[in-house]
Amino acid sequence: MAGRIRDSDIAEVRDRNRIDEVVGEYVALRRAGGGALKGLCPFHDEKTPSFNVRSTHGTFHCFGCGEGGDVIAFVMKIDHLSFVESVERLAERVGIQLTYEGGGASVQRDRGTRSRLLDAHRAASEFYMEQLRTPDALKAREYLAERDFDEATASTFGCGFAPAGWDLLTKHLLGRGFELEELYKAGLSREGQRGPIDRFHRRLLWPLKDLGGDVVGFGARRLFDDDRIEAKYVNTAETPIFKKSQVLFGIDLAKREIARRHQVVVVEGYTDVMAMHAAGVPTAVAACGTAFGSDHISVLRRLLMDDDAFRGEVIFTFDGDAAGQKAALKAFEDEQKFAAQTFVCIAPDGMDPCELRQNKGETAVRDLVARRQPLFTFAIKALLAEHDLDTAEGRVDALRRAVPMVAQIKDVSLRDEYARQLAGWVGWEDTNTVVRRVRESAGGGGEPARRGRRVQQADPSQGALGLDVSGPARPRRDDPALWTQREALKVALQAPALAGPYYDSLPEDSFSDPAYLELHRAVIAAGGASCGISGPAFVDAVGQGLQHQSLKSLLTELAVEPLQVKSEVDIRYVEVIVARLQETLVGKQVADLKSRLQRLSPVEQPDEYRELFGDLVALEQYKKALREQGIGGF
Repeated sequence: MAGRIRDSDIAEVRDRNRIDEVVGEYVALRRAGGGALKGLCPFHDEKTPSFNVRSTHGTFHCFGCGEGGDVIAFVMKIDHLSFVESVERLAERVGIQLTYEGGGASVQRDRGTRSRLLDAHRAASEFYMEQLRTPDALKAREYLAERDFDEATASTFGCGFAPAGWDLLTKHLLGRGFELEELYKAGLSREGQRGPIDRFHRRLLWPLKDLGGDVVGFGARRLFDDDRIEAKYVNTAETPIFKKSQVLFGIDLAKREIARRHQVVVVEGYTDVMAMHAAGVPTAVAACGTAFGSDHISVLRRLLMDDDAFRGEVIFTFDGDAAGQKAALKAFEDEQKFAAQTFVCIAPDGMDPCELRQNKGETAVRDLVARRQPLFTFAIKALLAEHDLDTAEGRVDALRRAVPMVAQIKDVSLRDEYARQLAGWVGWEDTNTVVRRVRESAGGGGEPARRGRRVQQADPSQGALGLDVSGPARPRRDDPALWTQREALKVALQAPALAGPYYDSLPEDSFSDPAYLELHRAVIAAGGASCGISGPAFVDAVGQGLQHQSLKSLLTELAVEPLQVKSEVDIRYVEVIVARLQETLVGKQVADLKSRLQRLSPVEQPDEYRELFGDLVALEQYKKALREQGIGGF
């Protein structure tokens, strides 16, 4: 087992890995004001972005599910890695050589971990790529060349070849220090009749990568007629790091363009992805050995920033044969899970995109995407094509089948428009009747659906946060009575260099809410805002003083929540917040003095009465000055 990573190395890993860049490899982020970025949370399904990143502080927090932390915590959560594995991955990302205390830098990682399985796949991919250059791989090279893919394109996609020997890869990886159990676990080897053998033989291979760019599996294409496995394509079996329902071929190359263009092109095969990219469509991806489904949609929605307020484009490209058209109609059902505009394009003459590039050229591939048509239009017209619309019976049957399909459209305005178009396509003169029937089928009766947002059902994932209930109750974000306390804590966490002694001088009585009081105590226990550290290190230090998970979640929330200031926070804003908080505290003291004076008799206790009255006058003057300072700052 490796030793403990040196603390200074961990700090350097945090500092040199910008959290917005690391998170941006998994989630499309856009500016949210106050220096924050936001996107769709990768840890729970949501339609409206509640996932916030503060690059200046190196932290993230989701206001929907409560997940939060620094860049190391993000990698741990998103890729299900241990702390050490996450630090190692981030160190490798920026070229940091880690030092292990009590073990040395060359100490081997724990056997069987995710990092080891990824390392094994990386080594296997390099082995397969080298094998593609051997004489035995001539058939594989010819397959690529026949489809107009040169060596550079094959290298870009990591194409390789599984040799004929039963255990060549297995022996190679064992020689690299991997253990047989790890190779079984990774799906790279399996138990044969006479011992361990390779998973793939005599096949053209494509490495399948996750969003982070790590190889997690392989797709293998049959080349030889005497191949004992008759299936044209065979993929890696499900493993701890490979879930075919979540992996998209080409996503590692396409993700940045998908996020930049807000567009993704979904094709059916590996060579179709290669053809699209080669033709200048760099947003193409494909499912790996399974139908395109809801898990794939979740991955793409995060990259597209596909929410209720934004509309990207999802373009399904299918073969022109009957199977391709059937797949396009199946996509109609999945479309309802996207907020993006969904389109379909089908290549002419039964060709797939790879064949289209071969026969018509790269311009034809780009034109195919440019001539996309709305998926709703395609699906409805495909259904109508099954009926004879020249007869009354055909038109009635067509409407009977098409009305429920149109009623599935979730966008109310779009649904009504397609209802009107349906009437025209069928040749039904009474358009209003068709619109009414669609609304009735959608459950809206004969009246138009109410305008405005639909009431959202509670998200069950937001209630399963695993937060303990023994700690202080979590205060409401929008509680006006606690606004100043919340803002003061945010200033201390996000701008400790400015808050400094102003914040540290606040007494505990300034925080009436139990949760905020606990956070304030943790800030002071960590050395206060004047301690000289900031960013993730300061937030982490504060977190060390918190026992309850609910408070730690609140801590990360306050560390990323934008401050209520139009421009950058400055010393004046800090003074104003502290003055507002002090004014509240002094107000309590004034009320207490007035209560005590009411209980005193100026005749029977003149000295004590005059003393308290003098204190009251002074406190009220101080309160007035604080109020003027607070109001003047705004």
